Amino acid sequence: MQALLTDQARLVMLIVLCGLLWTLESIIPLYRFRYGRVRHAMPNVALTLMLVITNLSLSFSSAYLAGFTVRNGIGLFAFLVLPSWAQILFGVLALDLFAYFAHVLLHKSWLGWQFHRVHHSENAVDVTTAFRQHPGETVWRIIWQLAAIVTFGIPLWVVVMYLLLSGLNAELEHANIRLNLRVDRLLRLLVVTPNMHKVHHSRDQRETDSNYSNIFSLWDRLFGTYTSSIDFRKLNYGLDGFDIKERQTLDGLLKMPFVNYNRV
Repeated sequence: MQALLTDQARLVMLIVLCGLLWTLESIIPLYRFRYGRVRHAMPNVALTLMLVITNLSLSFSSAYLAGFTVRNGIGLFAFLVLPSWAQILFGVLALDLFAYFAHVLLHKSWLGWQFHRVHHSENAVDVTTAFRQHPGETVWRIIWQLAAIVTFGIPLWVVVMYLLLSGLNAELEHANIRLNLRVDRLLRLLVVTPNMHKVHHSRDQRETDSNYSNIFSLWDRLFGTYTSSIDFRKLNYGLDGFDIKERQTLDGLLKMPFVNYNRV
């Protein structure tokens, strides 16, 4: 188990899945975009590398807090003597709940949106969009992850398992693949599916401000932010005013949180 949860092993899993989904996007695409796939992917890949570096640089904070809380009996789980399977179940659910709150606030707060619009300015969503994330947003998400660890007293090995599941699902839900509607409806009873998450990338703000869940779809249902379906013939990705080439380069994306563009 420990070998499967190493940083290197998790990175390999993410790369392998990304390659498989990249191939499937060529075979069963949801949309046939008019762009060069490799050229389009380059800024996203660069941001992904920054995300990995930022996460690795701050991973000591998660390791320290998880160890400290468990050793000192801090957090809700300290009052419950849970078997391993329950620690996994409730730990993953707790981390996913806090990820939902972090995501909602990225949309609802002015500062959060300045950073998160880097992700939403993508006008051709595919598997490389999964980690198109400004380093400032990465730090924000890590802060909420740390808050969940302290609140619940989640062991480090459960945190690492959650991060692996979250990363794999992020790639899947952003992939530009056509999914059978019946299969999608069945899966989204439990987890966020590609079709469910595509709604969140709509240019229509009413749809953008819905379907925030990360892994488990129940949070959107529970908190009233769930949009059940969308007409893919009319779905338009991206943000108005952000399609110009200069704002889609790596330099433009890194500068985006610090430029006062209006949300339109």
